[in-house]
Amino acid sequence: MPSLTSNLYVFGEFSVDPQIRVLRLREEPVALTPKAFELLFFLIQRGGQVVSKDELMRAVWPDSFVEESNLTQTVFMLRKALGETAKQRYILTVQGRGYRFAAEVKTVAGNGHEDAHREAATRQGAEKAVRREGDPTNQPFEAASLPSRTGVDGPSSATRNKKRVALAFGALVLVATGLVLWLVPSLTSRANALGPIRSIAVLPLDNFSGDPSQEYFVDGMTDELTTDLAKVSSLHVISRTSMMRYKGTRKGLPEIARELNVDGIVEGSVTRSGQRVRITAQLIHAPTDHHLWAETYERDLGDVLRLQSEVAEAIAQQVRAQVTPQQQVRLRSARPVNPEAYETYLRGRYYFTNQFMVAEGLKKAKGYFEESIRKDPGIAQAYSGLANAYVYLAISHAWPRDRAYASAKEALRKATELDDSIGEIHDVLGVLAWRFDWDWRAAEGEFNRAIRLTPSYSCGQEDRALFLGFLGRRDDALAAVETSNRIDPGPGSTGTAAATAYQLRDYHALVKAGQKEVLSNPDQWNGHLDLGIGYEGSGKLLEAISEYQKAIELSNGSNDVIAYLAHAFVKVGKRAEAKKILLDLEQKSKSAYVSPYTIATVYAGLDERDKSLELLEQAFQEKSLEASWHINADLRLDSLRSDPRFQALLRRVELPG
Repeated sequence: MPSLTSNLYVFGEFSVDPQIRVLRLREEPVALTPKAFELLFFLIQRGGQVVSKDELMRAVWPDSFVEESNLTQTVFMLRKALGETAKQRYILTVQGRGYRFAAEVKTVAGNGHEDAHREAATRQGAEKAVRREGDPTNQPFEAASLPSRTGVDGPSSATRNKKRVALAFGALVLVATGLVLWLVPSLTSRANALGPIRSIAVLPLDNFSGDPSQEYFVDGMTDELTTDLAKVSSLHVISRTSMMRYKGTRKGLPEIARELNVDGIVEGSVTRSGQRVRITAQLIHAPTDHHLWAETYERDLGDVLRLQSEVAEAIAQQVRAQVTPQQQVRLRSARPVNPEAYETYLRGRYYFTNQFMVAEGLKKAKGYFEESIRKDPGIAQAYSGLANAYVYLAISHAWPRDRAYASAKEALRKATELDDSIGEIHDVLGVLAWRFDWDWRAAEGEFNRAIRLTPSYSCGQEDRALFLGFLGRRDDALAAVETSNRIDPGPGSTGTAAATAYQLRDYHALVKAGQKEVLSNPDQWNGHLDLGIGYEGSGKLLEAISEYQKAIELSNGSNDVIAYLAHAFVKVGKRAEAKKILLDLEQKSKSAYVSPYTIATVYAGLDERDKSLELLEQAFQEKSLEASWHINADLRLDSLRSDPRFQALLRRVELPG
């Protein structure tokens, strides 16, 4: 290592004091292990030059044989301590060469701290570092590494010196013995106190590629790692959608752990360079912020599925999760993929995950999935993603129902041939059986299988909760909602709670959930619709009308929401306005698809039963997507529920209710 000086090295808001080995951020010490500090100081001393990995390992671990993973882990921990982001980088990876310190460093004269202050700062920094890090290659500070304070002793004899040495040695033995007696049970109790890790969350991985356009790739890697961990039945894994709200967060890990109610957090980074991918991951005991494990994995992009599986399996081993033989096979069965095909698949997954209720986003996702399949017909996840895109294109009426159904079934057939163990496949099969086929038994079987294969797959848990609500199985549905909320405690959980409350006709709960939806995302129309239905079911018609009108504006004129507004208008005596809506919907149906079910609800509100039942018969014949969602819960049809003709319709298709 370069010799220590009394100078300070300043970059940004950080300062490095090499004499007492302390990194400060705005005068506050930053916890670093000794090896991390040595690495930082060595890079700073090299003045922005590229330093090879071999040279760094020889400099930081001169007397030890260490693997490259030790260096990578230390660099990762140092980057986290410096608070690196994609926009603010201090340590750059130079592919195939090593590392370079990128920040501009100024050297200033020593600040004249007193020795006592230096010692206290050093001791505080060392203690924090030892508490923070669990790196076996970073040994605690030794006394010899601290700056010594020399003084002038008075006259003393050799005998007196010998006595001093003997007394000092005896005292040292006593202290050491006491320390051992205290330390062993202390460490044991601390390890026990940490407790088992039964629940885990994967923070959005950092993009260390130096290219903001790779965010979709890094987000996709986060998603796939979460999905692989979700296959372990004994491990409760928070959904990817809940975790994305922590992207770029400055919150501490214990705070995040409390919000999510998890024991462990995985954080890390992805570096993409050409056809090489590197994942650096570490496992933290979240409530105590205690570092448990870290490792770096690097492969060609074609082996990225195997790379993700290796990381997931290593994490499962570290938390001692019980992985069944079948789950081990699924984790280890990853095949090589065409790099371009996989990259295209991740683009499709990015659009589907973030815009699954937006027609244009779904069409982009569909296009990317299809392109991925053309480049590599062996990626099962691309087929299941394509099937999912077709389902939501149909539900949003951006794609013809029958064409979407046939295309989704074909994509799922191919996905099943390639890998029948993917939870998404069976979740989509469940949605098709429920919403398209009206096969309630098959739907429940597929939802259950999806959860057995991937217990922490949030979409499967949510769809199952909604389906149980549709069946009217209140206790089962609420238990499923609770399970879903543990996996996805973010905004998505509020939507699931609202939709289930709607199916159960629990309007008090629907108002509460709708208010939360609107509060978290006031520009999304679904929350306003849910709140409007809750208000109407609770008898607050004026409030309901206000929310329906907001939902119509935000949805660019959803036919379903317009029909709800017409129903509420009738209830407050505005029949003329309701009839005007009916005429507009019937006129629109001549040039674009409007579900006969939707128009039937307006006729029912106007108490024109014969016409309403005629349109409902038509909706039942075509297995309308609206009917398979609304039929049991829809308050717009309450005037028909006692009619024998309506009850006969329900019996014919064995609908519950």
